[in-house]
Amino acid sequence: MSPTESVEAFRSRARSWLAAAMPRLDHDAPQRLPGDDDELWLRARELQQKLYAGGFAGICFPKEYGGLGLSRAHQEAFTEESADYEMPFLLNTPTFSICCATLLDLGTEEQKRTHIAAAIRGEQALVQFLSEPSGGSDLAGLLTRAERDGDGWVINGAKTWSTSAYAADYGLCLARTDPEQPKHQGLTMFLVPTKAPGLTVNRIRMVDGSTEFCEEFFDNVRVDASAVVGRVGEGWTVASRQLFHERNAVGGGSPYVSGHGIPPTRPVGNPFTIARLTGRADDPAVRTLLGDVIARSIVDSRLVARVSAGIAEGHLPPPASSLLRLFHAECAQNREDIALRIAGAGAAVGEASGPGHVGVAGLAYLSRQTASLGGGSTEISRNIISERLLGMPREYAPDRGIPFNRIKRGTR
Repeated sequence: MSPTESVEAFRSRARSWLAAAMPRLDHDAPQRLPGDDDELWLRARELQQKLYAGGFAGICFPKEYGGLGLSRAHQEAFTEESADYEMPFLLNTPTFSICCATLLDLGTEEQKRTHIAAAIRGEQALVQFLSEPSGGSDLAGLLTRAERDGDGWVINGAKTWSTSAYAADYGLCLARTDPEQPKHQGLTMFLVPTKAPGLTVNRIRMVDGSTEFCEEFFDNVRVDASAVVGRVGEGWTVASRQLFHERNAVGGGSPYVSGHGIPPTRPVGNPFTIARLTGRADDPAVRTLLGDVIARSIVDSRLVARVSAGIAEGHLPPPASSLLRLFHAECAQNREDIALRIAGAGAAVGEASGPGHVGVAGLAYLSRQTASLGGGSTEISRNIISERLLGMPREYAPDRGIPFNRIKRGTR
């Protein structure tokens, strides 16, 4: 590979390599039912190792951290060429597009060289330990605490809704280190091994049968001082950058991914497949619904391109990623709604896998609201757009500026 290799030359080389080295997707294969997906994680790591061995892993990450140091245009060319092949989508979010991207921005040199490089080689997966059982959307109100113990820290508390924590090696964990400070201060981000003594990870079974979300309990979990990401007491700065990358990833705007696709751990109602399976593809009313899906998809892709370019070139501030995250949620929910309408009664009584799997529309509908919650709720995204993009007044917060240990909780 030449350091100045053009996008078209890179595309041509990727096309040849993909055809020779990567397994093709079987578009007619039935969707996997949600549940036990350990083998899918092993497969994702194998595929990532293939990408690395072939010289196509970490396209937009810097060379010094194991990547190729190429542009977003190179990544997009590879994404287009890889559309018909198996890709390690499970590692896209949160490992590459959120955690590695955050370490790239604010991690130490050792953290970048160790963890980003290991992830690119397919040897490490990273997750987020952010949400808490009592926190809701108020991330800054977290209760998990970390206290100094000699040269290290001891963490106690609980996290929840951590995507794929059971399959990860490390988690970015936000903890309170100074309760005398207001809630957005006195926080510190730690990079915690998921197998550390005292850390318990439980999987959560969702209404659609999936088990990708987890809850974690920290019972005197000890980490070294080198586990701190960013500066002690400035964890909100790290978390804010992490949330930017999360909104960008959920909205489809991250350049740090191995192709665009939906992980096989989650059922998705494909309106086009459902229309074909139900024999309704020629129904004018159904075709109107399918046209709606296509139109929104085109708008979504153009919005991603425009906002991503605006942020990269400085025409738009990073909070503009909330536009992507919000519209992506609306597109995803609209797709599931239309799949359900086309499937009709088959959504409730049809098979969810195998021939005639229209039942997947009903299964996917059960978790349609996930699109409005992942990456922060849509209400948070609307607040960010109104306050940080449109300059509208900040929402009233009675606990603003008050030391965290003086804030009353559990009272009305």
